[in-house]
Amino acid sequence: MIDGIYILANDVVYDQLIALLNSIEANAGRKIPICILPYNDRLDKVRAEIASRENIILFEDSDAIAYWDNFAIEIWKNYPRAQKTWREWGFPELYELPMHRKFCAIDGPFDRFIYFDADTLLMGSVDYVFEKLDTCDWVVNDFQYKSELKFIFDGSPEQIQQVFNTDNIQSKIFCAGWFATKKNIFSPAIRAELLDKLKSGEADVMAFLAPDQSLFNYMVLRSGIPYYNFACYDCEQATGNHWSSQFDVVDNILYDQGRRLTYLHYMSISSSAFVKLCGGEDVKIPYRDVFLHYRYLKSPEKRPQSFTRPNQLTLLQKSTSSFIQQRINNFKLNYRNLKDRITK
Repeated sequence: MIDGIYILANDVVYDQLIALLNSIEANAGRKIPICILPYNDRLDKVRAEIASRENIILFEDSDAIAYWDNFAIEIWKNYPRAQKTWREWGFPELYELPMHRKFCAIDGPFDRFIYFDADTLLMGSVDYVFEKLDTCDWVVNDFQYKSELKFIFDGSPEQIQQVFNTDNIQSKIFCAGWFATKKNIFSPAIRAELLDKLKSGEADVMAFLAPDQSLFNYMVLRSGIPYYNFACYDCEQATGNHWSSQFDVVDNILYDQGRRLTYLHYMSISSSAFVKLCGGEDVKIPYRDVFLHYRYLKSPEKRPQSFTRPNQLTLLQKSTSSFIQQRINNFKLNYRNLKDRITK
């Protein structure tokens, strides 16, 4: 049985990817094979990095990538409420479609695996997570269940109850940025059944600000596979993982009230902030020194020794560019709205 780690990445998140890879090597406690799932074709730096390391491969099963791309397209194109909202927001017709490539891990080479978003850092061993997969098919360790349900499912209470037939769905939702499961956990028959249910109207319970996350939650809960959340069911031992929490730092490891974190998640912090930081710009990122430690663990001589703030002219240029782009986005949105009214 092969255990492994998957990461969704491309060159845009290169700095974060390097930090994550180094943190896995430093803190996992053993060598774990890693497979990079391609967010898109911008992979020149990623490919070069893979070539320079052992135990890392790029997922290149074009049939699996096409399958899951089409799977997501079929769902969201047949969900009118999502399409309408994305148009109103000025988003692409298929918002965040590449994020669904996380599903490719199910068809990948590892028998049991943990998926990491690129904006995470591993802080400790994940052996306990793999061990839990002996008794459960889907394992997470996050506090998404304490947030509002509408970020995962925003259908009416009646719809949600009808689809999932449970009164305790709040305790079962999870963040799709970090999870563990098994190869082929959704068989072709289960996939086809769920796809039919979604296209027949059940998609209407899903939220669409993070579409892949809503879909993962739907598929896990609707299929009824055994599920476990350490942060919900083992509260005495669970730690936080979100960057907004207050953690202690000891030798570049984070602790929550004396308990070592499993991972730190920089969710919602733009990748451009990390690019600027690594370029020597004075960007305020939580646990900045910890991130920089892992980013330059193998190349300390390249780590920025000082940080500068952009001068006023640069800030003005950025502000002007942002203003112009906002006006362009507003124009596109107004045009789309007008077009919709004309064609109705």
